[in-house]
Order: sequence, then structure tokens, then C-alpha cells
Amino acid sequence: MLADIHQLTIVFTAYIIAAGSPGPSNMRIMGVAMNDGRKAALAIALGVVSGSIFWGLMAATGVSAVLSRYAEALVVLRVLGGLYLLYLAFRAGKAALSSDKDQLRPSDERKATAATLYKRGLLMHLTNPKSILAWIALMTLGLGPGSSPHTVVVILLGCAILSVTIFCGYAVVFSTAPMIRLYRLARRWIEGTLAVFFGFAGLKLLLTHI
Repeated sequence: MLADIHQLTIVFTAYIIAAGSPGPSNMRIMGVAMNDGRKAALAIALGVVSGSIFWGLMAATGVSAVLSRYAEALVVLRVLGGLYLLYLAFRAGKAALSSDKDQLRPSDERKATAATLYKRGLLMHLTNPKSILAWIALMTLGLGPGSSPHTVVVILLGCAILSVTIFCGYAVVFSTAPMIRLYRLARRWIEGTLAVFFGFAGLKLLLTHI
């Protein structure tokens, strides 16, 4: 029992660090929250959460472990993910170069439905091969030779709760009035930083061998 608690503590700590550290999904949620508001950011965050839970289920059933052995499957995901990040970089760069007057017009996120925003967040996480590998690592950390199905369920439920807390927390915190004021004051710098970040992440994903 104590061994299980110790292993679960390691798994949950690793997940908090992995999910909470700056990455494409978090940066995207932050940018949308400051520019387009809480509802739009929460819709994208829920898509990211769903993508994370999906890969968790795949890792738990061993499917993603099989995928990791086939380079072709990961190459496809890497290309799709890299191209999507470059698309986000283009959009952020375009926003950084636009005038404040143009930014007062409704953006794609503000005009999009919650379902569309949800799909964008889901797509971002599903096309990130690092999510697959991260979940495989988490399951390796948490499951030993004698682990029961109960342990798998606890890991998935615990990480799902943490996922909602972290990603939706970003959406809530960065859509508060102080953050929105900060965005309006430093809009070009923020969008420019996002463009560089997404561009770097996209190129790295496309050019780095997994």
C-alpha cells in the first residue's frame, strides 16, 4: 500500500510538472484567454484536457506503446503537429503586426463556436507525439509487474483531475482583468513572443527525430 502511494505521488508530481510547464497548449490557452476571453480559453482548454485523457487511455491499454515502436506513425503525428504549430505562429505573427484598430474586430476565436474551439484544442494535443511518449513514461513510472487495474484507474482519474485543474486554471487566471489589461498594453510583444515560440516549437517538431 505504501509502495503504491509512493509510486502514485511520483506519477502525479511528474504529471503536474509536465502539464504545468510552458508548452504549446499552455501558451495557446494563455494567448486566447488574454485576447478573446474566458469562455474561448476554457473551450480550448477542455479540448486539450480531452486530448490528454485520450492519450492516457491509449497508454493504459498499451496502444501508444505499440505506436512508439512504429516510426511511421510518429512521423505522421510529428509532421501534422509541426505544421499546426507553424500555422499558430503565422496567426500570432499576423496579430503582432496588425494595428490596434484591427484587433478590436472579432477574431476567429471570438467568432468561433465553443465546439470549434474545443476541436482546435483537441487537435493540438492529439498531434503532439510528445504527449504519447510522456504518458508512456508516466505509466512506466506508476505501474510495476504486480500492479492492479485499480492502480491504472487511480492514475487516469488523478491525472484527469490535475489536467482540468491546470489547463482550465490557465484559462481562468489569464482571462482576469489584470491580465487582459496587460495584454492590451503589451499586445504586440505578447503576440510576437507567441509567434516565435510556436514557430520554434513547430520547426523543432518537424526537424527533430523522435
